[in-house]
Amino acid sequence: MKAEIHPKYFASTMTCACGATYKTGSTLEKIDIELCSACHPFFTGKQKILDTARRVEKFTGKAEKKSATVKTAKDKAAERAARAQTKAAKKANSDTSIKSVSR
Repeated sequence: MKAEIHPKYFASTMTCACGATYKTGSTLEKIDIELCSACHPFFTGKQKILDTARRVEKFTGKAEKKSATVKTAKDKAAERAARAQTKAAKKANSDTSIKSVSR
């Protein structure tokens, strides 16, 4: 290895925002991290949301509106049947009015 071209290597300490500390090797003496295996939702199973711009609240609001307006297959079928009945009734009425005019 060439001398003086490599960075210094430290036995550094990683400190998480939750307070957990880990020893590791790095070119930095001290490393501050936001999430670790002790506080990450994937490993803990708990949901932790850092929402500074209300993005999560906006998204959940939009999702709730969407789910409230989404129609089920039964609702769609009932609407189609109702439209078919009104269309058939209009056609029957127009057929009788045409017959009565042509006589």
